[in-house]
Amino acid sequence: MTTTNAPGPGPGTAGPARPPVPAWAERVAHAIPLVVLPVGVWRLPIGFGHGMGGEPMPSAWFSDPYVVGLTVLSELLALLGFGLVRRWGEIVPRWVPRLGGRRVPPAAVTVPATLGGLALTAITVQWVYEATTSGRDAWPYAPGWDLLAMTVSGLMSLWGPLLLALTYAYHRRRRA
Repeated sequence: MTTTNAPGPGPGTAGPARPPVPAWAERVAHAIPLVVLPVGVWRLPIGFGHGMGGEPMPSAWFSDPYVVGLTVLSELLALLGFGLVRRWGEIVPRWVPRLGGRRVPPAAVTVPATLGGLALTAITVQWVYEATTSGRDAWPYAPGWDLLAMTVSGLMSLWGPLLLALTYAYHRRRRA
């Protein structure tokens, strides 16, 4: 098993050193934002009136902010996976008022990460079920566009299982 540098206590911080982050977990943390990004790139033109092979989104004052906000929020949530392999997932950064330098309780990380991973996995199961039982009706896009939609959606469907694996690695490392 290969590992990366341990995010153990820094200078002036008391406590035992934590086991190092497994290299596979580091790679998974980097992969999560990359599997979420294509859906955001796919979503942006739809929000600005391009149908991407399907019906264009109805024009409304909230369409642009909604799509951009959803894309940015999705990517920010995906980037939170780095907290499962970085020091800031174990010790609150010093610049945070009143909490800086304090230990992050493992449950404060594992519970929301597990719930998020389970929710994303449930959405994936529902998506796969709909895609396999509905056939072409599940993809209301023109030929060619449907393949692109399935590819970017399929990539994003990896988010839940990857997050669960990363959460399990965090839990094992913090428990050690």
